[in-house]
Amino acid sequence: MLTSLIKNIKISSGIKVMFAAIPALFVALQGNAQTGFLKAEGKKIVDEKGQNVLLRGMGLGGWMLQEGYMLHINKDSRQYRIRERLEELMGPAETKEFYDTWLANNTRKIDVDSMKRWGFNSIRLPMHYNLYTLPVDKEPVAGKNTWLDKGFKMTDDLLAWCKANHMYLILDLHAAPGGQGNDLNISDRDPDKPSLWDSEANKQKTIALWRKLAERYKNEHYIGAYDIINEPNWG
Repeated sequence: MLTSLIKNIKISSGIKVMFAAIPALFVALQGNAQTGFLKAEGKKIVDEKGQNVLLRGMGLGGWMLQEGYMLHINKDSRQYRIRERLEELMGPAETKEFYDTWLANNTRKIDVDSMKRWGFNSIRLPMHYNLYTLPVDKEPVAGKNTWLDKGFKMTDDLLAWCKANHMYLILDLHAAPGGQGNDLNISDRDPDKPSLWDSEANKQKTIALWRKLAERYKNEHYIGAYDIINEPNWG
């Protein structure tokens, strides 16, 4: 399914270079398909019985990644700038406490239970890479990946809540290492640093993150889809 989708995306030469480097990723995502997974059949999404599945979804925008326009912040509305301003206002310790509380309480099981009652059958999770791994310029050893428990634990919990409600979870890399697009809010990109497409280290970290996610969730039937890179509006 993913391979056919990628073939139909018009991509720049920079993106082609990155995709050319990750054939093993698609093997990891597709190679262990078992009865129960969703799949593409022509223009349809079908279940293991071949029956059409209409995904009625809710996106969890603002949880892992604060997009300033959602908070009605019109200036310097990237998440990293919002956090910097909070640190200037109340200090690093209090800012960390705020974000820990935000991540713990923005979305909970009771919210997923409610979405099920309202008629939704899927959830899209916009993910910020920095909850799963360190930025390349903060790695203790250049070229290595430090993995962070927080993002994986949040994803595991959300998947468990979805499974309990028989809902599909769509993993969406909304903010890739370095930032993938010119809409700075969406990707939390700092234009003063190398983007995803300008940095080999950022590309390799993105590949490593998806490999890690694919290995972790390859047998989870309620992972409905992977959105490998959200809105790479680079052109």
